[in-house]
This record gives sequence, structure tokens and C-alpha cells, in this order.
Amino acid sequence: EERYQTRLFHRSTRAITLTNAGEDFYHAARRVLEEARHAESLLRQKEGVLSGDIRLSAPSDFGRQYLSPAIVDFTRRHPEVTFSVYLGERVEDLVANRLDMSIRVGNLPDSSLAAIRVGEVQWITCASPAYLARRGTPATPEDLVGHDCLAFEGLTPSRLWRFGDGPANGPVPISPRFACNTADALIAAVSSGLGIARMASYQTADALASGALVTILDEYVPQPIPVHLIHAHQGQAPLKLRTFLDFAAPRLRAELAALPRRAG
Repeated sequence: EERYQTRLFHRSTRAITLTNAGEDFYHAARRVLEEARHAESLLRQKEGVLSGDIRLSAPSDFGRQYLSPAIVDFTRRHPEVTFSVYLGERVEDLVANRLDMSIRVGNLPDSSLAAIRVGEVQWITCASPAYLARRGTPATPEDLVGHDCLAFEGLTPSRLWRFGDGPANGPVPISPRFACNTADALIAAVSSGLGIARMASYQTADALASGALVTILDEYVPQPIPVHLIHAHQGQAPLKLRTFLDFAAPRLRAELAALPRRAG
């Protein structure tokens, strides 16, 4: 295995010099190593010890806020399980990227993936008390046209805010004064009084609890957004993955259920 790893390292630094035969050897060596690790993991599981790597992806803010703490607690119970975590707003293809599971925030398209629903979140429209005192509070979504809007460019397009079905709750086009793809930066901007933002309820929970932000247009809150754990194992999933799903799913359900809800 050490010899293979050395060859793989040289391949990564001098890939341009590889022949076709060398490229074939590299892929064959990877398969051998992966199969060896998988066999070792199966043996350890039969001995009653969970081991091996779990590869997963999640939206950045959700992953930092909920997934990372769950992983820390799980690895304390099962120290021979390792995790490779990919955080970002792009929806990753589980099979193509060799991922064991993913957290998806949003409606799922029909697919062959197995899904475990763990709850839902809401889109929250919010602003700082100082901004509303200075510019007034919108009474309807249409009133946003006269306000400074700040956009989160993460889970959905930022130039159209949807408030539900029907003409009274229809989509509102916006021209953001400020747009970014991280919740921390957007919360800092809206808390400073720069304008009105629209974000997921899990992203705004702390700022709302502290009073840095307040919600507006609560009667126009759109339909909740489902949150799922998905994986590609329709049959019997590996024991390490089943154990982690059994650990993480009820924990996420409890945390999402504790989020404040706005009735639309």
C-alpha cells in the first residue's frame, strides 16, 4: 500500500508525463486500495467495531450549524469512523462524486435516491429595527419595490422573491443593493441597517433571538422547505452509514422542530 501511495503522489504532481499504461495503473491501484479498505472495514464491523470513511455533502451554513456538531458527537462514540465533508451550495451528484449521503434543503426531484425527511425550514423576511425606523415597514410584498433589498445567493435565485400562490402572494422581482453567498456576511449587512433580507429560518434564528433582526411580512411566509437526508443505497446500506443515519436523523428532527415558526 505504501508503494501505491507513493506512485499516486508522483502521479498527482507529474500527471502530464503519464502514459496511457501509467494512467491505467493509477486507476487500478486506486481500486485495489479502496477494495482493501472496504474489506478491512467489513471485517471490523463483523467484530463489532464501526470503521471506515463516510463521505457526505451539505449546504454550507446548515452543515456548519447542525451537521458538524453531530459528526463530532458521533466520532466520540465511534472513533474509528472518519468523515469527508463537502460544504457548498451546489447540489452534488452522489454517485458521480462517490458520496455516501447528502443533506438537501428543498423539494426533491424524482430519483432513485433513498430519502429520509428530517423536517422543514421557512424563508424569513427580516430587517434591523434601525432600518425599519428609518425607512418604514413594508405592509405587503409589493412594498419591497421601494426598499433596499439584500440577497442570499445560495439555495435559490436572488432576483425573485416568492411569497406563495395567488396574485396577492406572487413573486416580487428585486434589484439587490448587496448580494452574497454566505449567511454570516448577509446577517452582518442586514443587522447594520443596510436593508431587508430574505433567508432560511435556521440562518436567522440567532439574530432574531438576540433582537438584532426582526421579521416582517409574516402573513406572507411561503410554504415550508423540506429537509432530507439522502443516500444512494436503496437496498442494505453499509452498517457505518446506517448507524450514522440512525444517530443524525432524530437529532436533526429535534433541532429543526425547535426553530421558530411563522404562520403564513
